[in-house]
Amino acid sequence: MTISSYVGIAILLSALVTWIPRILPFVFVKYRKLPPILLRFLKYLPIAIIFSLILASLVEETPLRFRYLDGYAALLTFYVGFRSKNLLKTVLFGLVLVAVLRLFLKVA
Repeated sequence: MTISSYVGIAILLSALVTWIPRILPFVFVKYRKLPPILLRFLKYLPIAIIFSLILASLVEETPLRFRYLDGYAALLTFYVGFRSKNLLKTVLFGLVLVAVLRLFLKVA
């Protein structure tokens, strides 16, 4: 299979455009200090992202309703994670719990 030079250049430029916004912030931050208020904001960012991902998986958009089975699983998984402080155990528990609940309760 041959690739024309146009397609090859398009692939390389796409890779560069994807790479720049991911790497440039690390390059800029490496040589400069961030303001304390920005550091404090960035400390809470991962928690907000995880919360928004969990909430998006617990709510169906059309029609707007709460997935109770996944909500129960999320609460139990949160409890296990809080008690064990072990990410691997928490993720495995959550996966197995959702699989078992969906198997026995026949909910998709």
